[in-house]
Amino acid sequence: QVQLVESGGGLVQPGGSLRLSCAASGSIFRINAMGWYRQAPGKERDLVAAITIGGSTNYADSVKGRFTIARDNAKNTVFLQMNSLKPEDTAVYYCYAFIATMTAPSNGMNYWGKGTLVTVSS
Repeated sequence: QVQLVESGGGLVQPGGSLRLSCAASGSIFRINAMGWYRQAPGKERDLVAAITIGGSTNYADSVKGRFTIARDNAKNTVFLQMNSLKPEDTAVYYCYAFIATMTAPSNGMNYWGKGTLVTVSS
């Protein structure tokens, strides 16, 4: 089994910063892409940022220049540094990882965390 556990959400004032972390654990053979989605109330879940095993990154236009994604392959962990936060960044942030397990090393699938709430408000 594989688990993803997020941490670092909370309440922050506009203009502030937060750092999200997501650690994968379990019977992991290899983690390919990792990243973050978010879902605001009444809206669809949208991609925020993604990072490949080689370190290539991709960001939603709305967060470019403010958010930075990084990963620690040795610790199976992905981070999201969020700066200059805006009220419209308020959402539940979900971590995902495309993982091949020890029992199926040639295959892979997306695993998801349970989400962490980020609230940007004064």
